[in-house]
Amino acid sequence: MTSPGAVLLGIDDTDNESSPGTGYLAQQLLQELDALDLAAPLGATRHQLLVDPRIPYTSHNSSACLLVAPADGVGVDALHDAAADFLRRYSAPGSDPGLAVARKADVADEVVAFGQRAKVDVLDQDLAHATARRTGTLLSGLGGTEDGVIGALSAVGLHRSGADGFYLWLDGIRGFRAGRYRIEELYRLLHLSDARTLAGTRPAEGTLVDVDPWVRPLHLEDGPVLLLDDASGWRTAPKAEVRRH
Repeated sequence: MTSPGAVLLGIDDTDNESSPGTGYLAQQLLQELDALDLAAPLGATRHQLLVDPRIPYTSHNSSACLLVAPADGVGVDALHDAAADFLRRYSAPGSDPGLAVARKADVADEVVAFGQRAKVDVLDQDLAHATARRTGTLLSGLGGTEDGVIGALSAVGLHRSGADGFYLWLDGIRGFRAGRYRIEELYRLLHLSDARTLAGTRPAEGTLVDVDPWVRPLHLEDGPVLLLDDASGWRTAPKAEVRRH
């Protein structure tokens, strides 16, 4: 899922207990950037952060990262400003939204390490802003306590790691119809880079795979990998197993 000049936009803490989640808003933001002719959508990933009573969060403490291909002449600053305007308008009342933006190729190892720490440690805004300054990452708090900057920066780092989370949006996965598909069809329809079990077993060419309507490829090896289960015939892995990643 790499495009020359691709840009990552991390968002977090955009919701409240009664509003749609950050993943929904991530998809709406992809549409907005496309409609404004600023960037073409390539994908959006969900990243699970530490769940701890010391961390305020709405439901699961997950953040989202958008992957886009900027239009000719559109820079990181313009994408940041458009996304910030969108989040100010559409983040839920009482939320604490944060936004991080960087060209994918420029995301530093320090940002990746920050995201990996956010999965196991309680981090704070000061560290997030200091990390962003040192690495040239655009990072903005857009309301409330602005705690969303922690998850937003983490999302950029975790997506850039190439091995975290799952795709909450990818061309073809939303509204995918349940059924039995030949493995070659799944590669084509879902734009997969791989399809395998956790142990690395892959179905042979022509194999029929039972597909659940909830299809979310993992973000592995910097691309969409469909997790499969071969315990009793080939099928997509259960939702609970996918969400653990």
